[in-house]
Amino acid sequence: MKPDDYIQKAYRFILQNDFEEALRWFEAAIAANPGDAEVHYRCSITYGRSGKLEQAIQHAEKAVYLLPEKPEYHLHLQHVKALRLVQQARKMVEGKSKPVPSELYQAVSLLKSAISMDPLYSEAYVWLALVYSELNEHPLAIATLKEVIGLYPQESGLQHIMEELKKRLKSYLLDDPTTD
Repeated sequence: MKPDDYIQKAYRFILQNDFEEALRWFEAAIAANPGDAEVHYRCSITYGRSGKLEQAIQHAEKAVYLLPEKPEYHLHLQHVKALRLVQQARKMVEGKSKPVPSELYQAVSLLKSAISMDPLYSEAYVWLALVYSELNEHPLAIATLKEVIGLYPQESGLQHIMEELKKRLKSYLLDDPTTD
Protein backbone atom coordinates (compact mmCIF):
# COMPACT_ATOMS: atom_id res chain seq x y z
CA MET A 1 0.00 0.00 0.00
CA LYS A 2 1.30 3.46 -0.91
CA PRO A 3 1.51 6.19 1.78
CA ASP A 4 -1.14 8.22 -0.07
CA ASP A 5 -3.55 5.28 0.18
CA TYR A 6 -3.28 5.39 3.96
CA ILE A 7 -4.04 9.12 3.95
CA GLN A 8 -7.06 8.67 1.68
CA LYS A 9 -8.43 6.01 4.03
CA ALA A 10 -7.82 8.28 7.02
CA TYR A 11 -9.76 11.11 5.38
CA ARG A 12 -12.59 8.75 4.47
CA PHE A 13 -12.96 7.90 8.15
CA ILE A 14 -12.75 11.56 9.15
CA LEU A 15 -15.66 12.29 6.83
CA GLN A 16 -17.57 9.52 8.64
CA ASN A 17 -16.65 11.09 12.01
CA ASP A 18 -14.73 7.96 12.94
CA PHE A 19 -11.62 9.66 14.28
CA GLU A 20 -10.26 6.55 16.01
CA GLU A 21 -10.13 4.68 12.72
CA ALA A 22 -8.72 7.75 10.97
CA LEU A 23 -5.94 7.90 13.56
CA ARG A 24 -5.20 4.24 12.97
CA TRP A 25 -4.68 4.97 9.27
CA PHE A 26 -2.58 8.07 9.96
CA GLU A 27 -0.38 6.00 12.25
CA ALA A 28 -0.08 3.36 9.52
CA ALA A 29 0.97 6.09 7.06
CA ILE A 30 3.60 7.28 9.54
CA ALA A 31 4.87 3.73 10.02
CA ALA A 32 5.18 3.43 6.23
CA ASN A 33 6.97 6.79 5.93
CA PRO A 34 8.09 8.18 9.31
CA GLY A 35 9.87 11.15 7.74
CA ASP A 36 6.75 12.69 6.20
CA ALA A 37 6.15 15.93 8.13
CA GLU A 38 2.79 16.56 6.49
CA VAL A 39 1.40 13.24 7.71
CA HIS A 40 2.59 13.98 11.25
CA TYR A 41 0.91 17.39 11.00
CA ARG A 42 -2.40 15.95 9.77
CA CYS A 43 -2.26 13.20 12.37
CA SER A 44 -1.67 15.84 15.04
CA ILE A 45 -4.73 17.79 13.94
CA THR A 46 -6.86 14.65 14.20
CA TYR A 47 -5.47 13.81 17.63
CA GLY A 48 -6.19 17.37 18.73
CA ARG A 49 -9.78 17.20 17.51
CA SER A 50 -10.14 13.93 19.39
CA GLY A 51 -8.98 15.56 22.62
CA LYS A 52 -5.78 13.51 22.74
CA LEU A 53 -3.51 16.46 23.28
CA GLU A 54 -0.33 14.65 24.30
CA GLN A 55 -0.29 12.67 21.05
CA ALA A 56 -1.25 15.82 19.13
CA ILE A 57 1.72 17.64 20.62
CA GLN A 58 4.10 14.75 19.89
CA HIS A 59 3.13 14.65 16.21
CA ALA A 60 3.14 18.44 15.90
CA GLU A 61 6.65 18.56 17.38
CA LYS A 62 7.76 15.87 14.94
CA ALA A 63 6.32 17.83 11.99
CA VAL A 64 8.16 20.97 13.13
CA TYR A 65 11.36 18.98 13.60
CA LEU A 66 11.10 17.43 10.12
CA LEU A 67 10.13 20.63 8.31
CA PRO A 68 10.92 23.68 10.47
CA GLU A 69 10.41 26.18 7.65
CA LYS A 70 6.63 25.56 7.55
CA PRO A 71 5.01 28.32 9.66
CA GLU A 72 1.66 26.49 9.85
CA TYR A 73 3.37 23.62 11.66
CA HIS A 74 4.71 26.04 14.28
CA LEU A 75 1.31 27.72 14.66
CA HIS A 76 -0.42 24.39 15.07
CA LEU A 77 2.11 23.28 17.69
CA GLN A 78 1.52 26.49 19.65
CA HIS A 79 -2.24 25.97 19.39
CA VAL A 80 -2.23 22.40 20.73
CA LYS A 81 0.09 23.44 23.56
CA ALA A 82 -2.35 26.25 24.38
CA LEU A 83 -5.21 23.74 24.33
CA ARG A 84 -3.34 21.62 26.87
CA LEU A 85 -2.73 24.62 29.15
CA VAL A 86 -6.40 25.60 29.08
CA GLN A 87 -7.35 21.99 29.79
CA GLN A 88 -5.01 21.99 32.81
CA ALA A 89 -6.42 25.29 34.09
CA ARG A 90 -10.00 24.07 33.71
CA LYS A 91 -9.23 20.96 35.76
CA MET A 92 -7.98 23.20 38.54
CA VAL A 93 -11.18 25.22 38.79
CA GLU A 94 -14.02 23.07 37.48
CA GLY A 95 -16.03 20.80 39.68
CA LYS A 96 -14.90 22.44 42.90
CA SER A 97 -17.37 24.36 45.02
CA LYS A 98 -14.70 26.87 46.04
CA PRO A 99 -11.21 26.49 44.53
CA VAL A 100 -8.43 27.78 46.76
CA PRO A 101 -6.84 31.08 45.70
CA SER A 102 -3.44 29.47 45.04
CA GLU A 103 -5.05 27.13 42.48
CA LEU A 104 -6.85 30.06 40.89
CA TYR A 105 -3.63 32.06 40.58
CA GLN A 106 -1.91 29.03 39.09
CA ALA A 107 -4.80 28.75 36.61
CA VAL A 108 -4.34 32.45 35.74
CA SER A 109 -0.68 31.76 34.97
CA LEU A 110 -1.53 28.79 32.74
CA LEU A 111 -4.22 30.75 30.90
CA LYS A 112 -1.93 33.73 30.31
CA SER A 113 0.65 31.33 28.87
CA ALA A 114 -2.00 29.81 26.62
CA ILE A 115 -2.96 33.26 25.33
CA SER A 116 0.68 34.15 24.66
CA MET A 117 1.07 30.90 22.68
CA ASP A 118 -2.15 31.36 20.72
CA PRO A 119 -3.45 34.94 20.88
CA LEU A 120 -6.55 34.00 18.86
CA TYR A 121 -7.71 31.17 21.14
CA SER A 122 -10.93 32.68 22.48
CA GLU A 123 -11.62 29.95 25.04
CA ALA A 124 -8.39 30.85 26.87
CA TYR A 125 -9.58 34.45 27.25
CA VAL A 126 -13.01 33.38 28.47
CA TRP A 127 -11.54 31.06 31.09
CA LEU A 128 -9.09 33.74 32.18
CA ALA A 129 -11.96 36.20 32.61
CA LEU A 130 -13.94 33.64 34.61
CA VAL A 131 -11.01 32.86 36.89
CA TYR A 132 -10.34 36.58 37.43
CA SER A 133 -13.99 36.96 38.38
CA GLU A 134 -13.72 34.04 40.80
CA LEU A 135 -10.78 35.89 42.39
CA ASN A 136 -13.00 39.00 42.65
CA GLU A 137 -10.70 40.70 40.16
CA HIS A 138 -13.72 41.88 38.21
CA PRO A 139 -12.06 44.80 36.37
CA LEU A 140 -9.40 42.38 35.05
CA ALA A 141 -12.13 39.91 34.10
CA ILE A 142 -14.02 42.57 32.16
CA ALA A 143 -10.84 43.87 30.49
CA THR A 144 -9.91 40.32 29.42
CA LEU A 145 -13.36 39.73 28.00
CA LYS A 146 -13.27 43.07 26.17
CA GLU A 147 -10.03 41.93 24.56
CA VAL A 148 -11.58 38.75 23.17
CA ILE A 149 -14.74 40.60 22.12
CA GLY A 150 -12.45 42.89 20.13
CA LEU A 151 -11.10 39.82 18.35
CA TYR A 152 -14.53 38.22 17.84
CA PRO A 153 -17.18 40.97 17.90
CA GLN A 154 -19.74 38.75 16.14
CA GLU A 155 -19.79 36.19 19.00
CA SER A 156 -23.01 36.90 20.89
CA GLY A 157 -22.08 34.42 23.62
CA LEU A 158 -19.20 36.67 24.62
CA GLN A 159 -21.60 39.58 25.10
CA HIS A 160 -23.73 37.39 27.37
CA ILE A 161 -20.68 36.49 29.48
CA MET A 162 -19.79 40.20 29.67
CA GLU A 163 -23.23 41.01 31.06
CA GLU A 164 -22.84 38.27 33.67
CA LEU A 165 -19.44 39.62 34.69
CA LYS A 166 -20.84 43.13 35.01
CA LYS A 167 -23.61 41.77 37.25
CA ARG A 168 -21.01 40.03 39.41
CA LEU A 169 -19.02 43.25 39.67
CA LYS A 170 -22.10 45.23 40.64
CA SER A 171 -23.10 42.62 43.22
CA TYR A 172 -19.55 42.52 44.59
CA LEU A 173 -19.46 46.30 44.94
CA LEU A 174 -22.85 46.34 46.66
CA ASP A 175 -21.84 43.57 49.08
CA ASP A 176 -18.36 44.95 49.85
CA PRO A 177 -18.44 46.93 53.11
CA THR A 178 -15.17 48.72 52.22
CA THR A 179 -16.84 50.50 49.30
CA ASP A 180 -19.18 52.54 51.52
